[in-house]
Amino acid sequence: MSIDKLHRYLFENADVRGELVQLEESYQHILSTHEYPKVLQLLLGELMAASSLLTATLKFKGDIAVQIQGDGPVSLAVINGNDQQQLRGIARWQGDLADSASLQTLFGKGYIVITLTPEDGERYQGVVALEKPTLAACIEDYFMQSEQLPTSLYLFADGKRAGGMFLQVLPSEKMHTEDFDHLNQLTATLKQEEILSLDSTDVLHRLYHQEEVRLFDADDVTFKCSCSKERTAKALLTISKAEVDSVIAEHGMVEMGCEYCNTHYRFDSIDVEALFKGAQVNETVQ
Repeated sequence: MSIDKLHRYLFENADVRGELVQLEESYQHILSTHEYPKVLQLLLGELMAASSLLTATLKFKGDIAVQIQGDGPVSLAVINGNDQQQLRGIARWQGDLADSASLQTLFGKGYIVITLTPEDGERYQGVVALEKPTLAACIEDYFMQSEQLPTSLYLFADGKRAGGMFLQVLPSEKMHTEDFDHLNQLTATLKQEEILSLDSTDVLHRLYHQEEVRLFDADDVTFKCSCSKERTAKALLTISKAEVDSVIAEHGMVEMGCEYCNTHYRFDSIDVEALFKGAQVNETVQ
């Protein structure tokens, strides 16, 4: 039975909401596509947990992208998700990376970009500098800037499993930060081995056994890539036909791979002729 689930909960006697996510299969799927150094395995786990928790805060159908960019040896780490808790991700790096490397060592002058793309409505993008020592602290800064609501984030990963917890004050006319501070102190006692090994209900009981907690039905979290041969074909059309023909003459086919899931799509000379001819016909019709 998969542990990859997102749990939402409310405190009956406090205007605070919480979320808990635990990941294994979906996390391993992302790690399996590339031979990531240990430090990136852990970072991608934390980033995946964070993206799932942020996705659960969406009030619309659509997509979310949480990415870290910088000028260091790691140029990009990104998790894309949607309101169905379907996630995919990738990181790009150069050279050897120390297991204990900090965010600033990995990314240099970096920043986090969070992009929300609703199916209906305008796209929103928020940016926060990568100035705090942990990913969780940097994303907390984002919430203070964008929503101005007290928010706490706890992220964990060990290369096999990943997990995270999210606490936030519910917007109201009278914000009781004392309740949030109390619940945050309880949540801060959580240990990595607990969230990565215990059942979700055991985690919540261990933290909040003296509180009244309303737990909602869990959402499944899955790895899902949106690539397809059709989408790859459209990308192929952005290259000149002469260049494509040159590759086919040398290799007998054109092969294009998806970085997210490592699926490879192959196009031979017949495929390419049909593809470019179809594009010309469409242009003529338009």
